[in-house]
Amino acid sequence: MDARIRELLKPEILNTIDGLELIARIIVEGFMSGSNKSQSVGAGQEFNQYKNYQAGDDLRQLDWKVFARSERYYIKQSEIETNITVKFILDASHSMAYEEDGLSKLQYSKVMTAALGYLARKQSDTLGLFTVNDKRIASVQPRFEQQQFIRFLNELVHLKSEGTWSKGNGMEQLFDHHSKEMIVFITDLYDDSEDLQQFISKLKTTRNEVIVFHLMGKHETDFDFDGSFTFEDLETGARTKADTLIQHKEYSQRVQMWLASSRKWMLEKQINYQLIFINEPFDIALRNFLHQRNALLR
Repeated sequence: MDARIRELLKPEILNTIDGLELIARIIVEGFMSGSNKSQSVGAGQEFNQYKNYQAGDDLRQLDWKVFARSERYYIKQSEIETNITVKFILDASHSMAYEEDGLSKLQYSKVMTAALGYLARKQSDTLGLFTVNDKRIASVQPRFEQQQFIRFLNELVHLKSEGTWSKGNGMEQLFDHHSKEMIVFITDLYDDSEDLQQFISKLKTTRNEVIVFHLMGKHETDFDFDGSFTFEDLETGARTKADTLIQHKEYSQRVQMWLASSRKWMLEKQINYQLIFINEPFDIALRNFLHQRNALLR
């Protein structure tokens, strides 16, 4: 990870609105300066063909330059408005407190959300944020206002990982089957009876786009600990003793099967699945996501 970003991930910086905004700005502006500036988090693509104007077409899409040359009315057929509503949903259950190399999944999710939110704001998209566990569901309802990004960051700064994933109690506000929007859900996918899969399937409609960022640690995935350990479930408190040398192969196989099945299930549901390791630099994770997403839109 970039040494400058690592230096900024101190609690006294990360846990303030100004500090989190600074981190997000450095990540996004660094990413934008080193890549194609047309990258966008919202929906949209450039036009690639014209069609003859017909009664009822949107006059705002008329190409007046073409009219001036040909005296005929043409519509930019594939032009799609890029300003949309981007709704972020964060899993705030206690398992998100898992950390590696001094950085927890929750902290990583805060920075990624702030960076994507900063990028969306630069594109004049409408932002909303929902944080979920069984203790509370907090919301910053989607709005397009000057102060919205400050509200957005304030909720991220004060967010704590606690309890388990919520199985109801106010979840209906997260399901909007009428609006065209992008939903970004950040989670470690840990639950007890596929509640998260049911939740994700309810998010997806024919009108919206759903992206799931699945956060994992490299040590957590590879089980590359050395010796015998007692592991504790952060949500239930249950403890399990394991000899990592003996159980390494079996554990690794089960994790890889779980990751593969999660990816396959989401692809079948037309959900964009992104596996991200919390040891991975933020700008690399952001670049990989946007490049893959833009490739799907072509």
